[in-house]
Amino acid sequence: MGLTETLEDYFDVQEHGSSVRTEVLAGLTTFLTMSYIVVVNPSILTDQPFIEGADGIAIAGYAPSEVQSMLAVVTIIAAAVATLVMAFYANRPFGQAPGLGLNAFFAFTVVGALGVPWQTALAAVVVEGLLFIVLTAVGAREYIIRLFPAPVKFAVGTGIGLFLAIIGLQAMGIVVDDASTLVTLGDVASNPVAIVSVVGLFLTFALYARGIPGSIVLGILGTAFIGWVVTTLGVVPADAGLVAGSTEATYNIAPLAGAFLDGFGNVEAFSFALIVFTFFFVDFFDTAGTLVGVGQVAGFLDEDGNLPDIDKPLMADAVGTTVGGMLGTSTVTTYIESASGVEEGGRTGLTALVVAVLFLASLALVPLAAAIPQYASHIALVVIGIVMLRNAVDIDWSDITNTIPAGMTILVMPFTYSIAYGIAAGIVSYPIVKLAAGDREDLRAGHWVLAGAFVLYFFVRTSGFLSAQV
Repeated sequence: MGLTETLEDYFDVQEHGSSVRTEVLAGLTTFLTMSYIVVVNPSILTDQPFIEGADGIAIAGYAPSEVQSMLAVVTIIAAAVATLVMAFYANRPFGQAPGLGLNAFFAFTVVGALGVPWQTALAAVVVEGLLFIVLTAVGAREYIIRLFPAPVKFAVGTGIGLFLAIIGLQAMGIVVDDASTLVTLGDVASNPVAIVSVVGLFLTFALYARGIPGSIVLGILGTAFIGWVVTTLGVVPADAGLVAGSTEATYNIAPLAGAFLDGFGNVEAFSFALIVFTFFFVDFFDTAGTLVGVGQVAGFLDEDGNLPDIDKPLMADAVGTTVGGMLGTSTVTTYIESASGVEEGGRTGLTALVVAVLFLASLALVPLAAAIPQYASHIALVVIGIVMLRNAVDIDWSDITNTIPAGMTILVMPFTYSIAYGIAAGIVSYPIVKLAAGDREDLRAGHWVLAGAFVLYFFVRTSGFLSAQV
């Protein structure tokens, strides 16, 4: 039996309506769309936070660039370990890596604004991961996710689509921030990155519309090639941002690995518990939303909007978070960019295996993320974001008690840049509108408990109570 047949049998590829070729292509697509984290995560974790004199992860005797190189290796290892668990244990086509948003909370809020030592923040990540492992093993996480109201579950995919689209459009320079309107159109006619991005985006749309296999990968590579050509020919300056720089890998992660052990004694118990709670809460619902949303795209959800055997991908997330914290990086989570590979046809853990192998391969080579500029890889997010909007047809828009929580989920997600906040808006509004409409038979005690938990979380998160305790 050859390698292809072995992989096909192990991952039940044919039973899932796929092929080894399709799974490999899907894995390549997912990797290309999420590989930016190898560069972005170290940058965020070492950034100067919001208060003077406080660094993110900073190690005495090492320059920031050296720490970033260490973090790049740690990011790759954490992503590979978590995604391998996803492949072999869960047999799902989801990629995992340290999460955007959670790493910013780690560096800017916990380490920066609150002044917590980075070693202690890593200890909180490890504790969060261990809690996730225990709760997943006993089925508690799956039970909570099943409490999600149906309109919220079916709205998550559309909300994630909008979230993906705005992330991609920002990276491409098409959407920029504005002091008056918050967002506005960028200088598309004069910004070389935006011009090449627009050309690449419509090239990808054309390939996708014609049903060309691997259209998203071809669009990403084609866009990066266009950027390289116009830069090499001198059409645009070399510093225009069209060509990504190279990054040399280092394997010296000793100063980071195990640093969490030094962090347990630096913050008193109650404050440490609040930090763990915040990491726990955001990661829980980010992961839940991503699994449900991407699972919807893949056609994995049952008639009630539940993802069968969700405990397995949740365990992969828990193991990844624990390992990542021990190695020296922030919380690992399932990536919404997995939707790009799913849309290419990925349906099994073979897709995840390809993602993990490519992450590991980038250890031996110049990190592949440096070879694909961010504006090129993020074209996939816009394409998939648009495709995911079609998930909205699963929602019963004729019932206002479904429309309100579904609409809140979809709108809040991109506008707050958080999957968890979108889910929170839907979950809190659901029992309120159901009670007001007199549909008490649709309500369960768990709906009120989830809504109350979110209200408590937002009180702790926004009232300044957490910072007052540290």
